[in-house]
Formats: sequence, C-alpha cells, structure tokens
Amino acid sequence: MAKQKTIYTCTECGGQSPKWQGQCPHCMGWNTLVETIAEAPSANRYAALAQVAEVQSLAEVEAVDVPRQPTGIAEFDRVLGGGLVRGGVVLIGGDPGIGKSTLLLQALCHIGGKCRTLYVSGEESPQQIALRAKRLSLDAASVQLLAEISLEKISAALAKHKPDVAVIDSIQTLYSEALQSAPGSVAQVRECAAQLTRIAKQTGVTMILVGHVTKEGTLAGPRVLEHIVDTVLYFEGDPNSSFRLVRAFKNRFGAVNELGVFAMTEKGLREVSNPSALFLSHHSEQVAGSCVMVTQEGTRPLLVEIQALVDEAHAPNPRRLSVGLEQNRLAMLLAVLHRHAGVACFDQDVFVNAVGGVRITEPAADLAVLMAIVSSLKNKPLNNKLIVFGEVGLAGEVRPVQRGLERLKEAAKLGFTHAIIPKANQPKQAIPGLEIVVVERVEQAIQTIRG
Repeated sequence: MAKQKTIYTCTECGGQSPKWQGQCPHCMGWNTLVETIAEAPSANRYAALAQVAEVQSLAEVEAVDVPRQPTGIAEFDRVLGGGLVRGGVVLIGGDPGIGKSTLLLQALCHIGGKCRTLYVSGEESPQQIALRAKRLSLDAASVQLLAEISLEKISAALAKHKPDVAVIDSIQTLYSEALQSAPGSVAQVRECAAQLTRIAKQTGVTMILVGHVTKEGTLAGPRVLEHIVDTVLYFEGDPNSSFRLVRAFKNRFGAVNELGVFAMTEKGLREVSNPSALFLSHHSEQVAGSCVMVTQEGTRPLLVEIQALVDEAHAPNPRRLSVGLEQNRLAMLLAVLHRHAGVACFDQDVFVNAVGGVRITEPAADLAVLMAIVSSLKNKPLNNKLIVFGEVGLAGEVRPVQRGLERLKEAAKLGFTHAIIPKANQPKQAIPGLEIVVVERVEQAIQTIRG
C-alpha cells in the first residue's frame, strides 16, 4: 500500500506548504503549520459552482427585518441579538464541561413545542443525553436525536426530517467521506463547516455548531471557521465558580460584545437577573482601595468593583499586576498619575483586580483604577455608594465614554448616590437620588480623595 502524502496546513489562513516551517509563508503567522494528509483532487466536487449565477440590482432587493425565534432563555436571546435567525449559523465554543451542551439542550427543549428540532451528537451516546435531560427535569419529547459523525449521513437526516433548528455537537467530531484526513483536522473542520453552512442557507434551517477550544482559549481548527458563520459565542467562567458568562464576539444579526450571565445549578443553567451583584463585594464597612465603576457590555451596563492594593516594594523592581484589566494600560495610568497628579508609585508594588472574574477591555475603567490606587496608597476609603467612570488620556484629561446616561441610570437604580464622571458626560437633567461631580482633569478627581 502506497504511503499517503502529507502536507502542512496553516490553522490561521488555511494555506498549504509542502514542508514544515516556523512561519506560514501566506499569512506570516508563527507556529501555525500542522501536518495533514494531502487530499486527492475531485473533478465533480464543485461541479455545481460552474453554473452561471444570476446578477440583480441592489435596489431590487427587498430589505425586510429578520424574524427571530426566541429560545425561551432570556440571557441566551440577549447574546444572540433577540433570538435565533432562520438560516443563521451560530458557533459556540468554551472549555470542556463548562455547560455548552447543557445550555443547548435546555434551549431545544424550550422551543421544541414551537418548531422542529434536531440534536446531532458526535461525542455522547443517546443514553447519556437522555440521562442529562432527566437530571435537568427537561421535557425532551419534542427533541429529535441523532448520534452520528458522518457528514453525508447528517446531511441526509437534515434533508429527510427538515428541522427548523439543528445542533451539531461538535464540529470537530464530524468527518466527510470526500476527504481522507481524520476528524478534527483542519481540512475536515473547514469542509464540514462549509457544507453545513451551505445547507443552512439553502434550506433555512438554523444551525448551531459546538466548537472545541485550545489551551489558549481560542476555537480549535482553522480561523476561517469563525469567518464563515454568522455568530460566534464564547462560554467563559472559572471552573471553581458556579457562574458562567456567554459573550458574543461576532454577530451579523445583533450587537457584538453582548454578555449573558448564568449560574450552574443541579437543574442546569439558570439565568442571573441582576448580574451586577456578581461583580460587587459586600463589605460591612468602607475599605481602602475599592472603587465601583460602570462598564458597558454590549447594550447592558454592569457595575464592577475595581480593587487595588498598593504596598511597599521589597525588590529592586516593583511589581505591576492586573487581573481582568490590561497590564500595559496599568503602567500607562501610573505614569499619568505621577506626572499630572503628583502621586508617585515608583517604589510601590501595585496590584489591581476586577471582582468576579470579569474582563474589562474598554478604557472607561481608567479613572476608577486610578481612584482605587490612590485610595489604597493613602489608606483613605471611598464612599461605598460612589461610582466612577471615565477614560484618562496621556495629557491628564478625562475623556467621555459612550452611553454615559445609561450607566448613571443603572447606578441610581442599584442605590448608588454619588458619581464622578467626565464633564462631557454630564446629563442635561438631574437624575433623582444621584449627586454627580464632573471633572475635566485627573488631578481634579484625585483631589476628592485628598480633600
């Protein structure tokens, strides 16, 4: 038997190389080439693409709102942008055991009475899925189940049963008989995802694909997988905590960076109605180094507590450590604090943490980080009913942030009575119960702690 020829395929761009190289010659990515089996060319594989397609004017296309099918899980619908879209393809990834299959099984059971559903499992047996449904006390009578990993057989089942919503768990377990490589390889993942996406667009079935993640936390397989689908969701959460976060990184039918919050219980994933309570500590008295800010996750304002600890350094190089915030931005903020506010931390260890394991990427946390650092350094607690937000520039100015009014209303609704915000975010009308102090410079905000 002749030895099969192997080539090296890039996991980022899908480019191929006859030999291994440290850098992909196509996208210049480092350490992205993996060994795969070279596929024999097929003359009839894409014969249908040779047909001439009809061209139409954009003005002739009727623009209509995309109808949505609610899943019955409000937090999941929020991340999806209102619900499932007919013909849409959703890719959801996360660490093993974090709750992807549980969430999708709950969603299928909720919408099973309104539309036809199909659950395709390539990892678990039907008995295991039935035991999970029984443990979660779900009514799974209307959910059709298929345990299969062959793409051709799955395509035939989709054509026969014509479901409205289909879940593929997971895309890395499928294989196509047209390819010789093993399931989970770059070629198999790319081909299976492309074929399922084509079926979804042609038949109007909503396709939900479950994807594995690598040790770096990114979806396994070629990066093109995220480009061909309509929505990309990530399941996040600490394995030692019961709380789970579902975040949208791409959504052609809704806002990106939307956040859904769940709690893992014995009966499955339960929605958290007030997620701000997860990211706030409950101190019996005021403590130094704690400042509450309002971050914006998609369309949802969330209150997050920023904690800082400033201590005398016992090594030649003081430590700068941030959890949930960007490390380089912390160093920049300390330089601004020294230059424009006269507060030096060059001989101090500085530790900053966002409570609850949430990651804050927007610059609206800048002012709250500086307030928490100065509070810890001076050992002067801030008012526990105070919220702070604002972006800090290198010149020491405090810049406005988006949706400032919504942030203030959310803080007032949760009982906060004081706010320090950028002057450009000052509301035109007073918010009942909330005393607002506007600042233009970082030294003005720091003065509130000193004075």
